[in-house]
Amino acid sequence: MSVLKAGRPSAGVRAMTMSDIANSEKMKRVNFDLPEALHTRLKIYAAAQGKSIKDVLTEFVEALP
Repeated sequence: MSVLKAGRPSAGVRAMTMSDIANSEKMKRVNFDLPEALHTRLKIYAAAQGKSIKDVLTEFVEALP
């Protein structure tokens, strides 16, 4: 016998408070083309660091003056 639950799946998700909204930073998408060889180098570098490409590029941008 299976146990089924009725209700909204999102009911357990905590609603955002005004504090959460005030502290959240608006995100912007960055999209650009790279030659395949450079993309491969970037992907290998990120994997060797145990990071995603997004993490590597975000850290780079955060280090800019």
